Amino acid sequence: MTAPHEVRPAGTGPASRGDDERERLLAEAARTIDAPDLVIALSHRGRRTYRLGAGMRPDEAPRYELGSASKPFTGLLLAALVAAGRLRYEDPAAGLLAPGHPVHPSVRAITLRHLITHTSGLPALPADFYPQALPRWSTAPYSRYPADRVVRAFLRARPRHRPGTRWHYSNFAVSVLGHTLAAATGTPWASLLRTEVLDPLGLHDTRLRPSPSDGDAVGHRRDGRPLPPLDTGGFDAAGAVRATPSDLLTFLEAHLPGTAPSASPPAAAFSDVRRPLLRRGRGHAHTHTLTWFRHPSARGPVCFHAGATLGQQMFLGFRPDTGTALAAMCTRRVHRTDPFIPTVHELLTEKL
Repeated sequence: MTAPHEVRPAGTGPASRGDDERERLLAEAARTIDAPDLVIALSHRGRRTYRLGAGMRPDEAPRYELGSASKPFTGLLLAALVAAGRLRYEDPAAGLLAPGHPVHPSVRAITLRHLITHTSGLPALPADFYPQALPRWSTAPYSRYPADRVVRAFLRARPRHRPGTRWHYSNFAVSVLGHTLAAATGTPWASLLRTEVLDPLGLHDTRLRPSPSDGDAVGHRRDGRPLPPLDTGGFDAAGAVRATPSDLLTFLEAHLPGTAPSASPPAAAFSDVRRPLLRRGRGHAHTHTLTWFRHPSARGPVCFHAGATLGQQMFLGFRPDTGTALAAMCTRRVHRTDPFIPTVHELLTEKL
């Protein structure tokens, strides 16, 4: 079971009745989830509250694997490069990645915006990914599918739908985006993300490679045996980020209007990633931004993204209208009946 640890910025004064209520809601969510190594980190108008393991301080919390919740980092990187005038959302990906290489007409039409918004027509993963991944499905399915193979799969692809016409979630597409940004700038994706996003935001405890001896959380199999660190192979841009709860709150707080540090990506980049672009779902009630899922709530829109690796789960979200941001994470295998995502989504959308 987890115990609360609250951090208040200097000058905010003693806890208010609202602070006590938020602590109660975090404790209630923690009891519902009842997962090992659960962390819930909340920021409300600059005041941070953490629900951590007993005796753990926020600065002692490990780095967690973000899995698909890495995609907002790649989306912000793209937005920053566009805001700086180095790229355009409508630039064709194949032309930047492999100029002059013959590709299918639909591949030629895929833009950077299509890749990040899951509207490229590409499948979730390349067709030849599964045969090589199945023998390592429960330990390291991505590890033997390197970057050059991702690029080759893209250049020979035959999209299922005309780009821009349908939404289909795709780790493949976002990974291709990462390789395209690297090719277009002449800078490896990890270095590009570090210099354009992580360092300007002060995310110095965020990593793009495993470092088990330096504070990484460890997931476990059902029988209790530890799982190896996630190896994303050539899919780094879709799932390689590892971060501490404090760094994740800093990342989310920067997305709240008027709060980004002066040295961070341009304000236009944050405006771009908050802006709704397309609608889907029943009644088209749910929208998507460049990189976030965006759902309505009684207190204004909620932007969020979830992620999961073999032994860890992650939820990132923020509500721009109320200055609220939430990062929740735990080391636990994902199951269909697992209450983690529904609980923390409801916490941000309906309770806080």
